[in-house]
Amino acid sequence: MATKVLVPLLGEGVEEVTVTKWLKKEGDTVKELEPLLEVNTDKVDTEIPAPASGTVLKILAQEGAPAKVGAVLAVIGKPGEAVDSEQSSVKSESKVESQKSEPATFDLQPSTSDVRRSTDLGFISPVVAKIAAEYGVDLSQVKGTGLNGRITKNDVLGYVESRKRHPEPVEGSQVESRIAQSATFQPSNLKPIEGDQLIKHSTIRKQIAEHMVMSKHTSPHVLTVMEADMSRVVKHRAANKEMFARDGVNLTFTAYFMMAIVAGLKAYPLVNSSWTDEGLLVHKAINIGMATSLGEEGLIVPVIKGADNLSLLAMARTVNDLANRARAKKLQPDEVKGGTFTLTNHGISGSLFAFPVINQPQCGILGVGAMQKRVVVIDDAIAIRPMVYLSFVFDHRILDGASADNFLMKVKETLENWA
Repeated sequence: MATKVLVPLLGEGVEEVTVTKWLKKEGDTVKELEPLLEVNTDKVDTEIPAPASGTVLKILAQEGAPAKVGAVLAVIGKPGEAVDSEQSSVKSESKVESQKSEPATFDLQPSTSDVRRSTDLGFISPVVAKIAAEYGVDLSQVKGTGLNGRITKNDVLGYVESRKRHPEPVEGSQVESRIAQSATFQPSNLKPIEGDQLIKHSTIRKQIAEHMVMSKHTSPHVLTVMEADMSRVVKHRAANKEMFARDGVNLTFTAYFMMAIVAGLKAYPLVNSSWTDEGLLVHKAINIGMATSLGEEGLIVPVIKGADNLSLLAMARTVNDLANRARAKKLQPDEVKGGTFTLTNHGISGSLFAFPVINQPQCGILGVGAMQKRVVVIDDAIAIRPMVYLSFVFDHRILDGASADNFLMKVKETLENWA
């Protein structure tokens, strides 16, 4: 009897995946536990193995299509074996369900029984974001009718139709605004010419774009920058790097930055919080995300859970492990969820300082620039020190300039006074 290939449960809270690549095609032979396809959830690619040996009789989910946990992806059986009516009906049902579903890609969003959105739009699926962009819809003006007030595709389309029936009066400067808005959402204004190349968006790139746009629309971003003298950290690392290596650990500067962030979050807990309409949700756990480059594919943010419970050795080991498995695409979906703060080390590519985008719904993100030896004045004397810029971007709804600077100063002092 033929065997159905189902979408497995890949982690807590994971309800839907996107099929990114089939490793076998219809008619191919496959062995039990041999990789059959790749799926993506929250930018994590996971291989799905074949549940049985046989021939791939039917592929029911195409590349790029969403599929809910438990949905039928394919059917494996003996060569020439017919796919029965039950399996065909499952295909039809899964298609309907996938059309109804819209994947949720944002983590830690507080839920309420009656959501009234201001700047926080909550869960926005790629389908909703795309439709809103095409029609120039301000999603903050759309009332959601989905679960917990979530904005659905039908909500946006209904809003568009309502706007057609009852157009707003446009006068004066509003005309210029509408023209500018129309130009923004009309790709035909920049027509391709001979020699141009269209590079299709990957699933990861679409998710990054969606999340970044959502973040900028959600919270007011403010940047504050300080400079840290890394002399003591450099000295400590040089003295301990060989000893850590004997334990199989590469002692990178990232581990020191993580420990300094922990000190800052413990001293100023509001930085380890999220905005909700009811109040600030201050997180007990300190879970620090670590932005990791995947090259041209984009980036992913594995999360170090319980970072405040780790020694420098344990932190360095965890940083090594997550970074290596992220680049090898071996992360589990749960390992990119639950972050309460994020570190991005953009200095690896030579950048001195930057204006990172907050990883919603977190309060802030710390950017670390390239470490350089620079001339500084210490006690009225000129000295050369290894210096680094720390760029802290924070949600101005949660923090003001003084409270943000207090946190960043704690991070700076922890690095400069390392013992």
